[in-house]
Amino acid sequence: MSNTFGNIFKITTYGESHGKAVGVIIDGCPAGCAIDEDFIQREMMKRRPGQSAITTSRDEEDRVEIISGVFNGMTLGSPIHLMILNKDQRSEDYEKNRDVFRPSHADYTYQEKYGIRDYRGGGRSSARETACRVAAGAIAKLLLNKIGIEINGFVSKVGVMKLNKSYESLDLSKTYENAIRCPDADMASKFINYIEEVKSKGDSVGGIVTCVIKHIPVGCGEPIYNKFQASLANAMLSINAVHGFEYGSGFAGTDLLGSEHNDAFIQTPEGIRTATNHSGGIQGGITNGMDVYFNVAFKPTSTISLPQNTINQQGETIVLENIGRHDPCVLPRAVPVVEAMAAIVAIDMILANKLATWN
Repeated sequence: MSNTFGNIFKITTYGESHGKAVGVIIDGCPAGCAIDEDFIQREMMKRRPGQSAITTSRDEEDRVEIISGVFNGMTLGSPIHLMILNKDQRSEDYEKNRDVFRPSHADYTYQEKYGIRDYRGGGRSSARETACRVAAGAIAKLLLNKIGIEINGFVSKVGVMKLNKSYESLDLSKTYENAIRCPDADMASKFINYIEEVKSKGDSVGGIVTCVIKHIPVGCGEPIYNKFQASLANAMLSINAVHGFEYGSGFAGTDLLGSEHNDAFIQTPEGIRTATNHSGGIQGGITNGMDVYFNVAFKPTSTISLPQNTINQQGETIVLENIGRHDPCVLPRAVPVVEAMAAIVAIDMILANKLATWN
């Protein structure tokens, strides 16, 4: 398995959905950085299960325990170990279907690749692993906050319903004021109503999380094979249920001519910038000082309450009826995960390019 991400600021996650704990080891965090445990916990609360009617009813506190790497509130430069105990497992929910290959889950591929799998909630393939990413991302955010870099994610699309506003026109400070994590109150209400309708039918729905990185310095990115957008894509596509990534103008940019799409350079009080930002803040794989913005597409949750045809490990055709707890839409809890992975990419690139110091 590949459980480590990053080059300088490296994270290694561990644990299964219904094991004793999940956690993360962070290596490469600079020494002498102040660690705000309350901030870390607030970040975890954004992702925790059981927070609203449109998320899974699994009730985890997601309390982070710092095992090593921090002393008197400061990083030591040694590996930081963050552990999160699992307290609300209901493994018995999965006994009935222990030999079943659930549609669109990792059951079959894990069984074929490893010859063994943890069938309790998907084991290692569960989105429970993303709690580790948010914990590590909170450390990354603390470092980024010190140098003025802001990362804001929000839900911009649910099913066929889309928020047709640019991120510049939104007050992103309002994102976490509602259950769906959309800064536009009217659209948030429509999104929530739709998800509740889908949930009542035993089905699920996907959508898009948009994310913006503001004030990132010029020079982040390692051409040719570790471009900033390539690292972002790697990070985002590693998140459970992600099926697509685009940055800047993305696929919509194919509708434009070169004369319409090119970003003209201009002189500003902050230095050289561009008049438009179809490039999404990245040119040649290197950040250019403009906002980095991107979209992440999430598929509908694979676990649904409706009966589904599938087969078991014996090759027998069966009808699967799920009784476990699940999200009718992963988007509300995916927003902090997207933010966390963006923060990890950003701090890793900044450290690699020696673009900031913390002590």
